[in-house]
This record gives sequence, C-alpha cells and structure tokens, in this order.
Amino acid sequence: MDTAKSEALFARNRRLIPGGVVSLNRLVDPKIAFVRGVGARVWDADGNAYLDYHSAFAPYLLGHAHPEVQSAVVRSIDEGWTLMGSGTTPWEGRAAELLCEAVASLDRVQITTTGSEATYHALRLARAYTGRDHVVVMQGGYNGWHDEVACNVMTPLERLGPHAAGEEYPFAPLSAGMPANIAERVHVVEFNDLDAVEACFRKYEVACLVTEPILQNIGVVKPLPGYLEGLRESCDRHGVVLVLDEVKTGFRHARGGYQGLAGVRPDLSTFGKAIANGYPLGAIGGRAEIMDLFSHPDPDRRVLIAGTFNGHPTPVAAAIATMEILKRDEAVLYPRLEALGDRMQRGLEALFAKYGVTATVVRQGSAFCTYFMDHAPRDWRDVALNHDMARDLRYRKALIARGVYHFPLPTKQGSLSTAHTEADVDATLEATEAVLRDGI
Repeated sequence: MDTAKSEALFARNRRLIPGGVVSLNRLVDPKIAFVRGVGARVWDADGNAYLDYHSAFAPYLLGHAHPEVQSAVVRSIDEGWTLMGSGTTPWEGRAAELLCEAVASLDRVQITTTGSEATYHALRLARAYTGRDHVVVMQGGYNGWHDEVACNVMTPLERLGPHAAGEEYPFAPLSAGMPANIAERVHVVEFNDLDAVEACFRKYEVACLVTEPILQNIGVVKPLPGYLEGLRESCDRHGVVLVLDEVKTGFRHARGGYQGLAGVRPDLSTFGKAIANGYPLGAIGGRAEIMDLFSHPDPDRRVLIAGTFNGHPTPVAAAIATMEILKRDEAVLYPRLEALGDRMQRGLEALFAKYGVTATVVRQGSAFCTYFMDHAPRDWRDVALNHDMARDLRYRKALIARGVYHFPLPTKQGSLSTAHTEADVDATLEATEAVLRDGI
C-alpha cells in the first residue's frame, strides 16, 4: 500500500508542529494522514480506503459525516448560530434538556469543549463540595490531560514495581512539567480492587474517586460483578464523591450511559466523544446540590466554570442532532450495534480457534478488543503480564496493510458504528483470516 503522500505530509508538518501532529496521541506508525471519512470508511492522502474501527478514539457512533448531523451543523451556520459570548442560548438549553432526559443521574449539566475539561471540573466541584483535597484514580484508566489525572495508563510494570492486592501504585505521570507534589494527593489503585479503595479512603481525606466504568483506554476491561456497586457503597460510607468518567462509554453503550446498564448512580458524570458524533463537545452533570456550586451565591463557595467556546453553537448543533437521533432510534440502533458486535466477536473467535491462536475477544456492545492471552483481563497488571503486546502490534499493522484500520498501538479498542454493515464485518473477518494465515 503506497503512503508516500502521507509520509510527505508528516515530514512537511514536522517543520512547524512538534512531532508533526497537534495531539501527540496521534503520532503512530505507520504515519498515515487521513483526509476524508464517510460512514464506516476513511481515505488517506494517497487515496487508499480503509474500513475504520479506530473511529477517532471512538466518537463516531453514527459513522463519519452522518447526513442528519452534518445537515444540522450546516443549517446552524446558515441560520447564523454564531458564538455570542454573552447570555444564554436556546441551543445550549436544548442540549441540556436532552442530556438530563437521557441520563437518570443528571439533575443539572454544564457543557464544555472537551472531556478533559469536564473531568477537570469534576475534581474542582468535588473538592469544593467536600472540603477535601485527595483524589483516587485507576491504574489503566485515562481521565484527561490535566495534571492530577494524567498518569498511570499503560505504565510498564518495571516502573510500577511489586504490587499486592489492596495496595496503592506509585504515581506515574504521563508528562514532564507536572509538579512533584501532585503525588501527595492523587492515589492510584488497581481497577476491580475494592480493598485498595477502602485503604485509601481510610488513610486520606478523599474528595472524589474518578473511574471509567469500563476501562476503555486499555481495550475493554470490564468491572467484576459487584465492583461498581461496591464503589458506590464505599463512597457513601466515607462521604466521597463518586465520579464516573463516561467520556468513552457514555452514549456508545446505551443512551443512559453505561451507568444505566450497570444500575449504579454516580454523584457526577462526565461525557464526550459520541455525544456529538465527532464534533468537539464534552459535558459534566450530576446531583443538583453539587452542580449548583457553579452558581452558588457565596463567592467563597462558588466554583468557577468558564470557557469562551463552551457551548459553541456548531458542536452543540451536532450534539442536539446526535442525541435526538439516539432518542428516536434507541430501540433499533443499540440492538443493531449489539448484533454487529456479536457477529464480529463470534467471527474472530472462530478464526483464532481455527488457526490455533491463543486469544480472547472482550466486547461491550459496539466496543471490542482482542487480547492475545487465554482469558479476559481484570486489570492493567493482568494485561501487562499476559497479553502478547508485540503480536498485537504486528496484527494491527497487518490489518492496516489490508485496508482494515485499527489504531496501531496494542490494546486500543475497536469501535463499530451504525454505518458499519454485516458485509463490512465479513470483509474484516476475511482480512483477519488472511493475516492469521500468514502466521502473524
């Protein structure tokens, strides 16, 4: 597959942009520059077409350039929905209505531009509400780019050192330039380890615990039975704010979020990605008594939320259109995604068995990940110890060479959209069989 134009574009951009990309998470090999996306397919600068399962880190639940969403965006521009910068707008009000109607735990919401901003505000709200400073996060979870959560995702085990159940992990920052004293108030525990959570709650004055309900930045690592319920119970006993980061899980698995499927009601929730089907928009919402700190009459208790582009009409128009589609088609859309996901999972499992490859496909609805290990992982340490990372990377690159795009980094989830068809899944399985036949 010829990618000369993509490589030339990267070389040109590197002269002015550090790394050649404006988000370093996108700096991977092969260096493919995508220039167009429609439905379930994307095209690169050289004209090569790919079936897309990366989905820009998963916001495209309805597929690229969904006609209704695109029409809503164009209509908003044509009708003069411009950034006012003063007062409220009818559009942000409608988006708030749709969010609160969809997710049972949302009494109030605020709109941000990104999911990272939403999780930033969640920490600030929790600290103002509780009067405490400490935060608990998950090893293997990703909750944004800001200092106190930019840590401990795919951390090498040699950096983490020995670990036993019920213990904390050392704070492992994802970036240089972060203050060293952050580690004094941010505590990292293993996912699915309630004893470690309890230990932190007893030892520190914890304001909030932040977690993805499913770890979807190291594939698809699910909560064990009773884990989320245990977090809720422990947070209640210790007066800790429970924050579910549904930036990746929200709207992808159900209109009411994964929390609706799990039957667990958090105090605060954050959303992004699928909420606007590819347009930049995040949200934070939850209990009225916490959220109303944003407008508290006492300036010493009021929590600041600001952002010139919060609620920008263009992404809000996309979000309204997306959420109205999900509301209208919920009864058909999610079962169809489940059926496509099941077809993919069963097909992959049959192929791995046929070629004698030790692999486990873990899936939640439209999100899936292949682990080259003999069981579904329960946490990051399990993945790091047992998953064949090198084989995973070879597998992904071999699929890309055959026109099936998975993000070329081990354990990153695959994402189906409503634009994918059974024929697309079958074509993916044919490409997979070719890869396995070659002995990858």
